[in-house]
Amino acid sequence: MKRSGDLTTERTMNRDRRSVWWPHSIILLIVCAAGVVAQQPTPTPRPGRSYSSDELPKTPPPPGPKGQSPVTFTDVTALSKINFKHAGSPTSQKYLLETMGGGVAIFDYDNDGRMDLFFTNGALLTDPMPKGLAPDKSGPKFWNRLDHQKADGTFEDVTERAGLKGEGFSMGVATGDYDNDGYVDLYVTGYGENHLYHNNGNGTFTDVAKKLGVADGGWSTSAAWIDYDRDGRLDLFVARYLDWDFEKGAILCGDSRGTRAYCHPENFQGATNILYRQRPDGTFEDVSAKAGIADPNGKSLGVAIADFDNDGWPDIFVANDSVRQELYHNLGNGRFEDVAVMTGAGYDEDGKTFAGMGVDASDYDNDGYPDVFITTLSYQTYPLYHNNGDLSFSYATKTTGVGQITFINSGWGTHFIDADNDGLRDIFVAQSHVLDTIEKSTGYLKYKQTPLLMRNTGKGFVDVSATAGAPFTQPIVARGAAFGDLNNDGQIDIVLGILNDAPVILRNNGTKNHWLGIRLVGSQSNRSGIGARVSVIYSDGRRQIFDASTSGSYLSANDPRMIVGLGTANGIRSVEVRWPDGRVEMITSPEIDRYVTLNESSQSNQIRAAR
Repeated sequence: MKRSGDLTTERTMNRDRRSVWWPHSIILLIVCAAGVVAQQPTPTPRPGRSYSSDELPKTPPPPGPKGQSPVTFTDVTALSKINFKHAGSPTSQKYLLETMGGGVAIFDYDNDGRMDLFFTNGALLTDPMPKGLAPDKSGPKFWNRLDHQKADGTFEDVTERAGLKGEGFSMGVATGDYDNDGYVDLYVTGYGENHLYHNNGNGTFTDVAKKLGVADGGWSTSAAWIDYDRDGRLDLFVARYLDWDFEKGAILCGDSRGTRAYCHPENFQGATNILYRQRPDGTFEDVSAKAGIADPNGKSLGVAIADFDNDGWPDIFVANDSVRQELYHNLGNGRFEDVAVMTGAGYDEDGKTFAGMGVDASDYDNDGYPDVFITTLSYQTYPLYHNNGDLSFSYATKTTGVGQITFINSGWGTHFIDADNDGLRDIFVAQSHVLDTIEKSTGYLKYKQTPLLMRNTGKGFVDVSATAGAPFTQPIVARGAAFGDLNNDGQIDIVLGILNDAPVILRNNGTKNHWLGIRLVGSQSNRSGIGARVSVIYSDGRRQIFDASTSGSYLSANDPRMIVGLGTANGIRSVEVRWPDGRVEMITSPEIDRYVTLNESSQSNQIRAAR
C-alpha cells in the first residue's frame, strides 16, 4: 500500500470494480467522535480499498474542445436587490450535511406574470452536535427566503409575512399546484421532516405536510411533482440520500496528515426514496413499495421526470451518489420497473459507479427522445446518455466532447438550456468541489470553480464558458441551480445557490434568434400541465419536443414555462400538446417571439390559446 500526505485519488476501486465516489479524498473511519478524538489520527483504510495518492496525475489533462459563445450573461445580483445569504453552518466536525448546499426555485407564486424566487437555507449546528439536539432554524440568518419580484425587476423579501421561514435544515424544493386551485405550492425537503406549503392565494402559505401525509423525515434531497397515474392529481417523488444522523456522522475522516475532511457516503447506508400518490380527497399515501421504487440501497441526490420511451407515461430518472443510477420505467399500471442497468444508463461505459449529483432530461439532438445528463465529481467526467429510441441508451460522454471538457470538474445543478435560442439545447453546470480541503491534494483541483457552459454545435459540445461573460470567469462554491426567464424577454436566465454565500443571478443578454414561450394550463389534467408532451413543428416537418416539468438540476425547481429556440426561422407550422390524460390537441401558426398560454380544452383536437 502506497501512501503520501496527499488526499487519495478517486480512481481507487472497491471489490466489485465499481469506482469510488469521493475524488481525491481518503475515506477513513478513524474514531467515533463520541469516543476518543485523536490529535493526529492514524489513517485506517476501509477493507478492500486502495487510496494511493500516487495515482493522481501530476499535471492536469489537456482542456477539452473550446468555442466562441454566441451569447453572454451578466451578473445582476446586486441590481436585483436580493440580500439573502445561504448559511450552511460549517463546523470543525465536518458533518457531511454542511457541504451539500441548498436549492433554488423559480416560480410565480402570486400569478402577477413575474417569476419570483425561493431559496432553501441551513440551520444552526452546535460544534459538536449533542445527541438528540436538532438543527436550530429560529434565527433570521437561517430562515428560508421568498423574494417577490416587483414591476421594476427588483426583488423584495416577503418570507416572514408569507409564512415560509421554515423548520430544520432545509435543502431541496419542488414546485407544483398539487390541489389544482391555480396557485403554485412549495414542497421543501431537508434533514428532518419535510414540509408542504400550501399557497393560500393571498400571499401566504400554510404547512400542510403532516395533515396530508408527506412529512416523512430522514435526509431528503431533491423532489419532483409527477402525475404518474395520469388521474389529474399531482403525485410526489422524494429523493432521499443517506441513513444518517449527527451521531452516525460524527466519525473522523481525513488524510494521512490528520487533515479532517467530509466523509465519503460509502461510510453510511443509503435511504429509501418515497413515492406519494395523491388520493381523491387531497391526502397522500406512500406507495413506494407497491409501485416498485423502494430501493434501500440508493443514495439519491437528483431527479428528472420525462417520458423516455414516448409511451405517454412519465418515467423517473434518479441520480445516485456512489451507487448505480436508477431509471424507473412507468408500466402504466401503477408500478415502475428499474431498467437503468438493462438500458445502459446504470453505470459509466466501464461499468463503474460514479458520484451522481444533479441530473436533467431533455432531447439535445432533436431526434424525438429525451436524453440524460448527470453531473459528478472530478476525474469521473459528466455522463451524457443518448436515448436510442428503443428504451436503450448510449454513453455519449466521449463522442460528444463532454468527457474531455469535464474531466477535472465537479458539478451540481445542471440543465439542458438553449442559451442562444438556436434550436439546439446547450448544457449549463454549476460547479465546485465537495471538499474544502481539496487544494491540499493538488495544485490544479480547486474548491471554488467557475460555472460551465457547453454549446451544442449539432455535432457535439464545445466549452464556451470563457467568452460567455464575466460570471463564467469567477470561481464560486455553487450547489443548486434553477433556470427560467426572470424578465420575460424569451431568454433563459440562471439563478445559482452558493454554499454559505449570496446567490448569483445571471441575466441572459440574448441573441437575435427567434423563440416561442409556452405556458400550459390543464383542466382535465393537472392544472400545472406537468407531464404533458409539447411538440413544436416547423414548416419543413422538423420538430422539437419538451416534457412539461419543473424538476431536474440539483435540489431545485425551474420555471414551468417552456422556451423554444427557433433560430432564424420566422414562423412555425404548429404546436402539438399531448396532455397527461393522453388527449392530443394542436394550434397552428402561433405568433412567435412572445409567450402563449395553452389552455386544455374539454374537446379534443383544439386548444384555447391566450396570448
